[in-house]
Amino acid sequence: MTRPIARVLALLEILQRGGTRTVAELAERLDVDERTVRRYVGHLLDLDIPVRSVRGRHGGYRLSPGYRMPPLMLTDEEALAVLLGLVAGRRAGLITTSVAAAESAVAKVRRVLPEALGRRLDALLEIADFTAPARSALTAEAEVLLTVAEAARDRRPVELAYIAAHGGASERVVHPYGVVAHSGRWYLTGFDSASGQVRTFRVDRIRGVEMRAGTFAVPVGFDPAQRVLTAIAETPYQHEVSVRIRSTPEQIRSVFPPAVASLEEIDLDTPWVRVRIRAQRLDWIPPLLAAIDRPFVVERPDTLRDLVRALASRLAGHADARQGD
Repeated sequence: MTRPIARVLALLEILQRGGTRTVAELAERLDVDERTVRRYVGHLLDLDIPVRSVRGRHGGYRLSPGYRMPPLMLTDEEALAVLLGLVAGRRAGLITTSVAAAESAVAKVRRVLPEALGRRLDALLEIADFTAPARSALTAEAEVLLTVAEAARDRRPVELAYIAAHGGASERVVHPYGVVAHSGRWYLTGFDSASGQVRTFRVDRIRGVEMRAGTFAVPVGFDPAQRVLTAIAETPYQHEVSVRIRSTPEQIRSVFPPAVASLEEIDLDTPWVRVRIRAQRLDWIPPLLAAIDRPFVVERPDTLRDLVRALASRLAGHADARQGD
């Protein structure tokens, strides 16, 4: 859309908020002169939008009572933002609706774009590449996600029917502290009545949810995103790794993010930090320890110590290799 049309839509949005707006106020809000405001009002009348002219010292323009703006009246930038958000969300795996619903929404927004802008957007979507691989769509139902989000906002308990990773089914009442998106999944974190502890639940494993009566208070300073990252890092795996590193937490975090490792400052008077990692494989850890380039001690498992020695031997061999060897 051209700039004047965008301003006509902006005028409609202002009037939609209710009340009478003076010509001077509208001119200032739209950054145009008063004559242009009157011309924009004429455009709205041509579209059969019931704009009323109010005479008098406090007169101006207002919409007829009961009028509501038709849906999807978007500027170019607004439509583009919505469309790119849908595409990015679908690729990240965070769209909880059906694939058909997501594709239908994209198609509808795409149709309202002017032809020239649509062609440019098609070029972007066709040529754009991503560093992260596309994720499959989640199986979590939109209704489940919206219900737990509403409960978290309003501090309302919910009763969950949940399927654990091992396949066991359970029902429990949870005080939802927050909803977090991470690595293509939605998580719910909060106080769990079944365990008496703060727990993290994958939303796609919730088979049923019902809001309960009552309210609760969230602990002061509780960080849902940090709690989810910590829970993921502490998930049981084949190997329990513990390494002491003589470095700062900031340096360690540059290599081992919260979702991978938990940190423990051993003694405030010493520069050593204990790093705990749960991993299915160990071969990726020695190169990261080398990348930190700080003294470290492998506390467990012994297998990791052997892998570090093997990496050091390979690196030494590479360093001693001569050209043509």
